[in-house]
Amino acid sequence: MLMILTYLKTIAETDSNGVAKIAQEIIKEPDWFSTTGLPALYVVIGGVIIYYVVGYIARVITIRTIRSGHKKWHRKDIEKRQETVVPLVQMLWRIILVSIVVVSIVKIVLPNIDLSPLFASAGIIGVALGFGSQTLVKDFITGLFIITENQFRAGDIVTIGSSSGTVEKIGGRTTVIRDAEGNVHYIPNSNITLVINKTMGWSMARFTLDVEPDTDINLLTEIINKVGAELAEDPDFVKKIQSPPKFDGIIGITGNSIKIVINGKTLPSDQWSVSGEMRRRVVKAFRKNGIKLAVLPTFNSCK
Repeated sequence: MLMILTYLKTIAETDSNGVAKIAQEIIKEPDWFSTTGLPALYVVIGGVIIYYVVGYIARVITIRTIRSGHKKWHRKDIEKRQETVVPLVQMLWRIILVSIVVVSIVKIVLPNIDLSPLFASAGIIGVALGFGSQTLVKDFITGLFIITENQFRAGDIVTIGSSSGTVEKIGGRTTVIRDAEGNVHYIPNSNITLVINKTMGWSMARFTLDVEPDTDINLLTEIINKVGAELAEDPDFVKKIQSPPKFDGIIGITGNSIKIVINGKTLPSDQWSVSGEMRRRVVKAFRKNGIKLAVLPTFNSCK
């Protein structure tokens, strides 16, 4: 402490402005550290401890509230909801605590300053800024509605406008999406008007195949349904499939092919892995039973 005071005294003697004035005030009161500095330090330390303790409690309460309020949801949906709501709660708690700590330190370090005019002017400034930053306010409010209405969550695969990908973060101002190529899209929340959520509740593993026009449809149906039932019992897929993939009908007939549809109900985001494995097994079963996929004609542009 003596070394600090000596250092401040040196500054005060060499500089009459800026930091020197503060140094002089501290030197005038040798007990400044014990009467002012130490309490301010206690506030900072207490703030850090409270931040982690209350932050942990808030996280636990938020997670338990989500789980108890959505018992019928699948585990994946609950986890996505947690990953979306918990950061928002922690952000709000951080803002509140930092504000309290800063005000407390100011009152300790500058006890003779009346902060009420500051708060009054802050309110006026806030109103003035509101007119100039309506977009920011709109972004924040839209983000709250997205989260409270559970339109999409962190981890969902969505299409927003011309952007498609996995939601990485729903922030106070923007929503962050990463597409299949790894590109990151930052979308202002106020620009989000239409969302296609591909992983909400459940999904469909749906795809089409073209087979030769003389294919026995009854045999084809039997093979597809059998393959789908076997896939649904596979240990690697039993927890992903809610309804086994099956033959769903014919949607097109030409002189060269018959276009069929296969679909099954899966858990959110599992439709792609189920579709891929179902395709592989169906093609293998078709070859085994002599069913051939159609060779679609190609058209060359005239030169």
